This record gives sequence, structure tokens and C-alpha cells, in this order.
Amino acid sequence: MLKLTPILLAALYALAMYRFSAWRTGRELDARSSELADPALKALTDRMARALDLPRIRVDIYEIAPVNGLAAPDGRIFITRGFHDRYRAGEVTAEELASVIAHELGHVALGHSRRRMIDFSGQNAMRTALAMVLGRFLPGIGVYLANALASLLAARLSRQDEYEADAYAAALLTKAGIGTGPQKTLFEKLDRVTQSRGGAMPAWLMSHPRTSDRIAAIEAMETRWAPARTT
Repeated sequence: MLKLTPILLAALYALAMYRFSAWRTGRELDARSSELADPALKALTDRMARALDLPRIRVDIYEIAPVNGLAAPDGRIFITRGFHDRYRAGEVTAEELASVIAHELGHVALGHSRRRMIDFSGQNAMRTALAMVLGRFLPGIGVYLANALASLLAARLSRQDEYEADAYAAALLTKAGIGTGPQKTLFEKLDRVTQSRGGAMPAWLMSHPRTSDRIAAIEAMETRWAPARTT
């Protein structure tokens, strides 16, 4: 029983972290967001809503500066103020921003948002358990090794989620008559529009596939879809 104690403690810690993280995220989003009101974007989200047989797709603006989109664990879709500001400045088109919304809808539809919260809690628990176990055999470096292993796992899971959400968005944008063009052109812009002033790599890029790989994956899907569109 004593040998299982670190695992049991880690599981309880994961559950507590999940509930706390979900509560804290919801509270933060409620306090710092409001519904997006933009006629051009609404026309595009209405097209996507019809493609999904939904009455509407609500999008909120999250009042933070970084350029990003967000799918909350409760299913809500957010665009950051920083992203919306780039759109209003003409650096990003309405169709490109709609592709971000479609991508975040993919995270919700595929269960990524809730799973990411669970995975985050589980990875913290795994990191704690590994640190306890490895620390016995590798004093001094066990903690660092545990952190590295947990981070590698988190990045791999996140990249897979991004590919899946990209595929969902490509299918939705195609069905809505918007097409995948804006999705691909936005990918080409993201490295520039998300670059921090200090020149550091944006945090989201560390857990996302390379831009060229994402575009190639979408083009591969388009090639598979082509026969179906021409018959």
C-alpha cells in the first residue's frame, strides 16, 4: 500500500487541480470578456452556424494583449483583444479571423478543451509523482528529469490536438463556403503577428506544429476532397 501512496496522492492532486483550474479559468474569463459585436465577423460566423445547423455562434473578446484564440472548458469561444486589434488594423482579414473561430470550435467539438484541462492537471500530478519516485534514485536531478518528461508529453498531445482542430476547421470553412484559403494565409502571418517585441518565441508556438506542416496537412486534405467535389 505504501508503494502506491505517491500514485494515489498524485491522482487526488490531479482531481483537485482540475476542479480548481476550471473554476479559476471560468471566473477569469467572466471578469475580463464581453461579446464580440462586429457585422463582418457575424456574417461569417452565421454562415458557419448554418453549416453546423446551429442558431448562432457566440464569440467573446478576452481583454488581454497577446494574439490568440481560446476555447474554454465550458464550450465558449474567445478571441483576444490583441487579435481583434490586429484585425481592425488590417493585418488580419475577417475571413482569417473566422478561421481562428472555426479552429476553436474544433477544439470544443472534439473535446480538446475539457481534455486539455484534465491533461494539464494530470501532467502536474504525473510531474509530482515522477519527482517523488525519481528523486529517490537520482537525487538532485530527479525533479528536472520529471519536469522534462511531463513537458515533452504535454507538447506532443497539444500538437496532435492542433492538427485535429485544423482539420475540423478546414471542413467547416469549406462547407460554409469560406474555403481554406484564409486558414492557410493566416498560418503564414502568425509567426509575424504573434512575435513578441523582445524577439522571444511566442508561448503558443512551443506547443503547436510548424506552420509549413499545418499548411501541408490542410493541402493533403484538399487533395483527398477534390475527387468528391468534382463528381
